Amino acid sequence: MKFISTRDKNRVVSFKEAVFQGLSPEGGLFVPDSVPDLSQLFAGMTAETPFNEAASALTAAILKDELSPDRAAKICERAFFFKPELVDTGNGIFIEELFHGPSSAFKDFGACFLAASMEEFLQAENRRAIILTATSGDTGSAVAQAFFNKKNIDVVILYPSGRVSPLQEKQLTTLGKNVTAVEVKGNFDDCQRMVKETFVSQDMKYLPLTSANSINLGRLFPQSFYYMYGFNQLKAKYKNIIFCVPSGNFGNLTAGVYAWKWGLPVKEFIAATNLNNEVPLYLESGKYEPHPSFRTYSNAMDVGDPSNFERLKNIFNNDYKEMGRWIKGAWVSNEDTLQAIKDFYAEKKKFIDPHTAVGYVASSRYMAANKPEDTAIITLSTAHPGKFLEVVEQATGARPALPPNLEKLLKLEKKSVVIDNNSATLKEFLKKNY
Repeated sequence: MKFISTRDKNRVVSFKEAVFQGLSPEGGLFVPDSVPDLSQLFAGMTAETPFNEAASALTAAILKDELSPDRAAKICERAFFFKPELVDTGNGIFIEELFHGPSSAFKDFGACFLAASMEEFLQAENRRAIILTATSGDTGSAVAQAFFNKKNIDVVILYPSGRVSPLQEKQLTTLGKNVTAVEVKGNFDDCQRMVKETFVSQDMKYLPLTSANSINLGRLFPQSFYYMYGFNQLKAKYKNIIFCVPSGNFGNLTAGVYAWKWGLPVKEFIAATNLNNEVPLYLESGKYEPHPSFRTYSNAMDVGDPSNFERLKNIFNNDYKEMGRWIKGAWVSNEDTLQAIKDFYAEKKKFIDPHTAVGYVASSRYMAANKPEDTAIITLSTAHPGKFLEVVEQATGARPALPPNLEKLLKLEKKSVVIDNNSATLKEFLKKNY
C-alpha cells in the first residue's frame, strides 16, 4: 500500500515518508491509495487473540511492502505494553476502555505506535530526528510518555505557562533524558505559531525536525487496532456490532471507518459530539459549516473545524448521503453530559469521564430509539475519569482516584526551560542544544 494526499493524488509516498512528513506540502492529509480486502484476516481472529498479535498481523498486512512480519511484531511489542479493556454495562452497551496506557488516554495507542515506528526506521538508517510539537495539555503528555527513552529521537514540547493543569504539566516536565519541556510565557496559540514558524524557517533546515501531531498517519493507523480487538471480543455473541465514537478532531472515527473498509463487518458507527456538532449537522443536510469552537465539559472534543474530517470526506467521495448510511450523527448537551456521569456512578458505582459520557448518552439514545435485536454497541472510552477530577466531582459529589502511573508523577520534580513567546527564542534554544 502507498499513501496519497487528499489534495494532490499525484503525490504518492510510502508509510515511512508519510510518518516523517506528517502533512503533505500542499496541506493535504495522507490517506491509503487502495482498499485491501482483509476480511479473511479479521475472520480468523477470535476473542482469545491477544491484542499485540492482532495489531502485528494488521500492521504486517497493510504495510507488507515496507515491514516484514518480524519488524511489524517488533514495533507492536515495543508500543503496546497495555491493551484495551471491555466493560459490559448490562444493557447491550459495552464500554471499551482505552486509557490503560502511560498517559491514561486513548492517544497513547497512536503516540506509542508512532514512536516505535520512528525508532525502528531511524535505527535501521542510523539517523536521528527531533520531534518538535506544541500542546495545550493531553497530546503533549501522550507524546512525551511515548517517545521517552526512544533511541535516535529527541523531543521538544512547547506548552503555555500556567495554562495546563498541574497533572498535565507533571506529565510533560518530569521525564527528562531525551524529552525537554519548554514553558512558553504566552498562550497555546503562541506555542503553535512558534513551532510552525520554526518548521518553515530556512535557517533551521539543517535540523532533522519532524512532528507528532494528531493528523500524522502514524498516529491514525494504530487506532484501527482497538476496533478490531473490541469487535473480536463480541462477534461470537452478537450478530450486529456498532461502534459509538466520542468525536472531536475525528481521527478516532476515521480509523474505525478504515477498519470497516478493509473488511471488519461493523454494522454502522455513531459519531457522538458535544455542542460542537458541525459533523452531525452535515450528515443531515450536506452543509459543512465550521465555526469557532464552543467550550464544554468534554473539552478535548471542543473542535469547530475538525482536521480529520477531510479524510472522512475523502473515504466517501464527498457524498454525505453515503456517509450517513454508515455513520449516524448525535450530539449531547453539557447538562446531559453531567447527568450521565451522575447516573452512571449512581447505577453502576463506576466513574466515567465527560467524553465517555457523551458516547454513553448517544449509545443509550440509539438503543432506546431503535430497539435493535441481537445488537451490541461498543462505546469508546477515551480517558481515565481521574484526568477530569473537577467535572466528575461536580457531577457525582465524589472524587475518582488517580491511576498509579499518574499519582506518582505528582511527587516528582518539575523541570522545564522557560522562554519568551516568539520564534527567535525557540530557534536560539534549538541551535544551542541540538
